[in-house]
This record gives sequence, structure tokens and C-alpha cells, in this order.
Amino acid sequence: MKDYYGARANEYDRIYSKPERQADLKKLQMWLPPLFVDRSVLEIACGTGYWTQFYAPLAERVVALDAAQETLRIAAGRISAQNVHLMQGDAYELPVLDGSFDAAFAGFWWSHIPQEQLAGFLAGLHRVLEPGARIVFLDNRFVPGSSTPIADSDSAGNTYQIRTLDGGSTHRVLKNFPTREQLLATVSPYSTSCNYLEWEYFWALEYTLDIP
Repeated sequence: MKDYYGARANEYDRIYSKPERQADLKKLQMWLPPLFVDRSVLEIACGTGYWTQFYAPLAERVVALDAAQETLRIAAGRISAQNVHLMQGDAYELPVLDGSFDAAFAGFWWSHIPQEQLAGFLAGLHRVLEPGARIVFLDNRFVPGSSTPIADSDSAGNTYQIRTLDGGSTHRVLKNFPTREQLLATVSPYSTSCNYLEWEYFWALEYTLDIP
């Protein structure tokens, strides 16, 4: 996955140019920033910083991690806010970070987590957050005609797409499309305050961390 997104870095943001998704994107660009006002935010898999640029001006500080240096370079050219620190890091083995965080965000990352690694990823994320932290995940819904078709699946229930980059290389990419019920069931052990939202092309999951 890291190699794929590194190779795709220069063409990644094209997904935000699809005409049919513009109305939803405008709504999300307005919906997301108020959630992080005066918060210390840890962003997982920030990619090119597309979403970081919208909420960071309202946050107290942001530490935004990504595994690929190629996407971080693009993010560095996009984000001018002085309160943002971009950092290379592994979402499954989070680096030691300075300070505490009362919020976390991950855009279009949940769908790339193998089903069998979800619990471990969330446990690692929650360990570096304060109790009461606000956590927000944003990702794609599967919409026929707009989404890349599902090519196959595995015994764990993961689904995969075949994607072709500009250079002609093809990649089998993990891309899961969880239901509302699956998402809420996954985070309910950690929170009594969970909120699922849905637009035509996207979903969001927001919850408050109840346990350390």
C-alpha cells in the first residue's frame, strides 16, 4: 500500500475532481473544520494534505502522519499553517509523539485497513489519545458508475480493486466499504457517543473516546 500511494502521489488528488462528487465535497469541507476547533489533532494517513488544509487553521495544533515521503512532499507544498507538523510514520506502529492529543482524524484510511487489523489499529490509536478525545473517520461509499469496481475478495471479507496508474502499472488495492452497522459495532466498545453520517458518495464516523 505504501509503495502504491508513493507511486500515485502526483495523480492522487484527481479523485477530488470527479464532477459528480463536487456537491458532497463542498459539504464536507464545511462540515469537518468546526469539529477540531482549538483541538490538538493527530491525523493518520494525511496523504497530500488535502483534508488537513481545511481544518488545520481552526485547530490548536496538528501532527499529520503518512507512510510515503512522496505524498508528504506534496502536503508540505500545500499547507502553510504554522501549527502543522508533517511527519513520516506507520499507522500501525505510531511513533513517539510530543504532547497530548484530544482529537484524531483519518480521511480515506479506514477502507484500506484489513479487517483482521482493525482492532489492533484502533487500540494503537486510542493509546496515544486523551480520554474524551474526538475521533473522526471519513471515507468512500461504493457507488456504481463512480467507484472503481470490486475485483475480488478474500476469506477475511476484505475487498480489492484493480487500479492502473499513469505509467501503465496495475495494482491490486485493498478497498473495503463497511456498512453503518459494521462501523458502529467496531467502535462501540470504546465509546457511548458514536455518530454516523452519510452523503451520496461518502460516509463519516465520529465518536468520543470513553476509555484511556
